[in-house]
Amino acid sequence: GKEVIAVILAAGVSSRLRPLTNDTPKPLLPVGNKPLLQRTLEALHQSHIKSCVLVTGYHKEKIEAFVGSLPLPLSVTCATNPHFATTGNNYSLWTAGPHVGGHDILVMDADILFDHRLLSLIINSPHNNSLIVRQTSHLGAEEIKVELDSTGDVVRIGKEIDPKAAAGESIGIEKFSGDAVRELFRVLDRRKGHNEFYEASFQQMIDGGVKIHAVDSGGLPCIEVDTMEDLDAANELAESLQ
Repeated sequence: GKEVIAVILAAGVSSRLRPLTNDTPKPLLPVGNKPLLQRTLEALHQSHIKSCVLVTGYHKEKIEAFVGSLPLPLSVTCATNPHFATTGNNYSLWTAGPHVGGHDILVMDADILFDHRLLSLIINSPHNNSLIVRQTSHLGAEEIKVELDSTGDVVRIGKEIDPKAAAGESIGIEKFSGDAVRELFRVLDRRKGHNEFYEASFQQMIDGGVKIHAVDSGGLPCIEVDTMEDLDAANELAESLQ
């Protein structure tokens, strides 16, 4: 198929990880002795992704310098969210628009440590548009939850969904075909002024008839690193990842 471009969102301030993030942006925090962002870029390379758009904001010079120093055969274009301190990740995603055109894209947050095989799962999914869902018994208020229809397509996505109605949590890795990408950026263009998560734009697309299929993580591990507790868990998980 057409070349897939990865979009990695790495603009946030990560205030919950202060003081660690006072001088180091979260994607550069070492997890198992290797910066989180380096792990993500290596996973993309292992999945035969050739190019990536990195959206930076907080300490962007440090991220750009770090990426420039990596010997990876992956072309990385940086886009900037200048309003990273006051906007949601929907604005960060919107800033990647000019760099992706009508390509298929793989969207991911820069703060997840994941088994690289999750990327193959979603890239090879027969569904044009999909996102990875992890089934878990402890869904709380913080997780981005998904409710599915009988065919496995997403009906609702967001934090506010009743955990009892949810099939699981969205881990922050999504795939969209060129047509859906055009629609996504039209929606983001209208919504970017709202300080909200990009999932609100996914919901608007779904309400407008775009099908987004849930791909089960199949038990492959993944951790979103938001707190010190998450960082400890990620350091532990990093030991076991290939």
